[in-house]
Order: sequence, then C-alpha cells, then structure tokens
Amino acid sequence: MHSFTEENYLKAIYHLLKQADSASTNDIAAALGTKAATVTDMLKKLADKKLINYARYQGVSLTENGEKIALGIIRKHRLWEHFLVEKLKFKWHEVHDMAEELEHISSVELINRLDEFMGCPPFDPHGDPIPDTNGLIKSQHLQPALHLCKNQSGTIAGVANHSASFLQYLEKTQLTIGQAITITSVTDYDLSVLLQAQNKELNISREVAKNLLILI
Repeated sequence: MHSFTEENYLKAIYHLLKQADSASTNDIAAALGTKAATVTDMLKKLADKKLINYARYQGVSLTENGEKIALGIIRKHRLWEHFLVEKLKFKWHEVHDMAEELEHISSVELINRLDEFMGCPPFDPHGDPIPDTNGLIKSQHLQPALHLCKNQSGTIAGVANHSASFLQYLEKTQLTIGQAITITSVTDYDLSVLLQAQNKELNISREVAKNLLILI
C-alpha cells in the first residue's frame, strides 16, 4: 500500500514527464503547491521504495513500478470523472476535485467493474485517454485550434486547460467535446480565431484557441 501523498507525487511526476524528459524538484513543488524541501524529503522516500530514479540536481524519472502505480491512479481518476458526468450528471467542470478523492480507492475489482459498467470508455469527459487495465493508453493526435489554418475543419476532442472557469466558458459557448468546428479566419494582430460551430460563428481569443484541442 502507498499513501495518498505518495500516489499524488507519482501522478504529478508522470504528468510532468509527459511535458519534458525529467522533472525537477521545483517543477514538482509547483505542481503540488508545496515547498521544495518537502518535495526533496518525499523523493528520497520514493527512491528508497524504488518507485523513482532520483539523484539530487539531476531531476526525477519513474521506475517501471512507479509508472505502473501512476497510471493506475490516472485510470481511476478518469474513470470516476466519466462516471460522475455520464451517470450522475455532474457538469464537466465540477468533477475534478471529487475524482481526486475517489482515485485513492484501492480496490482493483471495484475499478474494473466500474470500467465494465460504463462500457470501457477510452476517454474521460475532458477528452483525456483512460489507461486500460494494463496501463495502455489510446493516443490521439490533437492540435490546438490556434494551429489550424483557414477553412480547416475538425472535432473538439480535448482541452489543455482543465480549470473550472475555462470549462464553464466552453460550455456556455457550446464548444464541448464532440463539437465539429471549421476555422473561418485568424486575426494577425492578436491571433484571435473566428470559427464556425453549430451553424453560427464564434470569435475566440488566442488563449482559448491555444487550449482547445482539435482532432483533424
């Protein structure tokens, strides 16, 4: 058994390693909202348990076992988010904190039955892939709307920003997962994007276009 704190560290390191080759103490501290000294102490514990490879000032990587645990936590988190949205009808901006608590439930049988009950969904409500029982992830090549060209079309399939305010904005403008869009124009001055969705035109800022992920 691993503590909730250890699991949170492994998950945070996994996400950081998806963005870079290694994760620094400061990166981990920023991701978890804690102090670098606290992180250093925990990294030593995780290294002693052979869950991470850690050498001071050289960054952190996950061992095979550490990555397996991290993917298990991510699997549970995303399955619970899917359940909360699809079965209990929570909004997609409401479920992250609840899933943060539920992801620490240790019963593998419960999680596998939850997965089966929902038909083994490949993606969570935010478009993030759900690892299967073996930790395998179905990958999608998604592009920010900002990188699309005029007249290019695609389907909204994910978000890079998971904040409640951003998700509420997308819901209000009906720019949600599965929505087909076509780029009408991009303004050179501020890189705002005019797009067509549901037979209406919407102007979105550069920041929104950067965080709206499209499957071409």
